[in-house]
Amino acid sequence: MATDEPRSIAPDALPEVISRYLDAHRVRDTAGALAAFRPDATVTDDGRTYRGAEAIATWLTRAASEYTYTIELTGAQQTGADRYTATHHLEGDFPGGRVDLHYRFTLDEGRIESLVIEP
Repeated sequence: MATDEPRSIAPDALPEVISRYLDAHRVRDTAGALAAFRPDATVTDDGRTYRGAEAIATWLTRAASEYTYTIELTGAQQTGADRYTATHHLEGDFPGGRVDLHYRFTLDEGRIESLVIEP
């Protein structure tokens, strides 16, 4: 697959490691979500980048406690050999109250190497 040709896939066709992360994140299981990442992974969210397991664990804990929200997986794409995007609709008590976010995953050796979350 060429990296410039994203294709829609069924959300249940996302790789297992992504589904495992999303399920753990949805129920605020920090340890379960963290286990999906490589030890040297990066997460970029809200303009900030978190590098390594300790920083990602801190981000996961903060993200789980800062706001109350619901999250619904509304679409998925494969954008490269090891690249996937999961689109979510969030509603809650954060500024604006609702947003559609793209979770852009890069995988390496069966784990998440990077995650970029953006509108």
